[in-house]
Amino acid sequence: MLSVRPSVSRTVHTLDGIWDFRVDSDGAGMTDRWFAGPLADARPMPVPASYNEITTDLDIYNHVGLAWYQRDVLAPAIGADERLILRFGSVTHQGRVWVGDTEVAYHEGGYLPFEADITDLVTPGETFRVTVAVDNELRWDTIPPGYTETDAAGVKHRNYFFDFFSYAGIHRSVVLYTRPTHAVTDVTVTTALDGTVTWDVVAEGAEDVSVRILDEAGAEVASGSGATGSASIPNPTLWKPGAGYLYTLEIHADQDVYPQPFGVRTVEAKDSQLLINGEPFYFRGYGRHEDNIVRGKGHDTVLMVHDFEVMRWQGANSFRTSHYPYAEEVLDYADRMGFVVIDETAAVGLNLSMWPGELGDVPGRKTFSETTINEATQATHAAHIRELIARDKNHPCVAIWSIANEPESETDASRAYFAPLAQVARETDPTRPVGYVNVAMATPDIEKCVDLFDVVMLNRYNGWYVQTGNLALAEQELRKEIEGWIALAPGKPIIFTEYGPDTMIGLRDFQRRPWSEEYQEDMLGMFHRVFDSYPEVVGEQMWNFADFRTIPGILRVGGNRKGMFTRDRLPKSAAYVVRERWLAMRDRSSQDRKSGSAGMPRPI
Repeated sequence: MLSVRPSVSRTVHTLDGIWDFRVDSDGAGMTDRWFAGPLADARPMPVPASYNEITTDLDIYNHVGLAWYQRDVLAPAIGADERLILRFGSVTHQGRVWVGDTEVAYHEGGYLPFEADITDLVTPGETFRVTVAVDNELRWDTIPPGYTETDAAGVKHRNYFFDFFSYAGIHRSVVLYTRPTHAVTDVTVTTALDGTVTWDVVAEGAEDVSVRILDEAGAEVASGSGATGSASIPNPTLWKPGAGYLYTLEIHADQDVYPQPFGVRTVEAKDSQLLINGEPFYFRGYGRHEDNIVRGKGHDTVLMVHDFEVMRWQGANSFRTSHYPYAEEVLDYADRMGFVVIDETAAVGLNLSMWPGELGDVPGRKTFSETTINEATQATHAAHIRELIARDKNHPCVAIWSIANEPESETDASRAYFAPLAQVARETDPTRPVGYVNVAMATPDIEKCVDLFDVVMLNRYNGWYVQTGNLALAEQELRKEIEGWIALAPGKPIIFTEYGPDTMIGLRDFQRRPWSEEYQEDMLGMFHRVFDSYPEVVGEQMWNFADFRTIPGILRVGGNRKGMFTRDRLPKSAAYVVRERWLAMRDRSSQDRKSGSAGMPRPI
């Protein structure tokens, strides 16, 4: 789905702001048709934001089921040959939308956009009512999966198999936009290093399609005609890590004009390296979360820019959208700032063996079965992969598609599940490597899915969840496992996508024991020492950029504390140590190279 971009043929009206809001505590909203009139007993709620922590009401924080949003909207002027589109950036986890009394949209999946043409339901210059029913429940056939149960006290609980709080609400912007009846509805842009730009435009009904390619100054550098075609940019400026140069493919389809930013760059996994523009690249960065105090997962442009400034301060050049697609604005900004992104679906929690204790009790259940994760889940998962790639395929910042985080991958059932999904990703976008993030229990001796993918991405916590506090043994075991992956998957680059201990800021310890700031320095230092020994390791993305909210439990003191920064972005002592390493790596060469243990250049 195309991003919303204003042009001479398109106007955009934001519906962000204060909406009326009410939780459906008794499950009566659908039966009583709350959408058919003003929302009774409503309270104010900001959009975009998670609703959980806006108020001080515990019932809202813990609510399970439908929550209702509503507001009146003044219909803008619409030309005779124009359509009016209502678009939601994300509604978590399912959203059902009415205009007046008419249902116009239903979407499952809390991290991707959807829209509806409402032209025939409104009158320009008059007010109409928009109502949204937000459902935060998960099922075995949703991505991510989960289930709801009622305990002996009659309290409903959501059970899900991931270690971050499942915030709910309208998390990204809501807009009305106009476009001509014959309009651009999709475009795929691919590039080559010689400046060749190929496009494939969908503009149903349009008789005349042409393109202009503009540089960053707005000057035309190439042009072409036809819904499909190619043109050549003379002496192109490449999009590079740290130098995010963007061109614009300005598409003209009859009366419609749509500007699609893009970068000239290539990416491939080859010979144990990740190559961007044919040059080896080394990932410095983090897994992250869309998570912040009060606003939860609601997108906040101010916070976004600040986070990028903090990442740049530390010398990072990349991040993973763990564990779901991030707001489109984040990828736009990564394009502009030259950050490299591993773009991940919301397929987290596909591994029931990880959750035998306090975070989710599923004793005796198999991950893949008719009653748990099944063919219906797989079909949903495939649809999410296609939706993600359709949304993000033109972002030069995206270097790898990650189709799952820490799934079961050591069984025959897991291979049967993932083989067709890997193929879906490749067929939908053949220009980028495809991977998944491997969990620690799926070691090289039993792993059954790695050959389906182009890269090896590992989450490892040697020295924390295993070999706790014993960094000598942790290092020994980590080296042994890396060598196992090199033997099992020769030629595939290895990226560490999670590593690091929980750390309480201000906890200082002469003995440098776990949970202390000193231990975080020591454990990260051990991992970095190991990484530097293996040229096949092409990236380090620690867990996590910042502390984040989780469900309550005795393993989580106010959330997950593995951040390099606190939840309000204050640096822990390790942030300075890692900054020194990453800035040295960055500055060692303008081509992002570092020296290995033998003094030979190796990529970063």
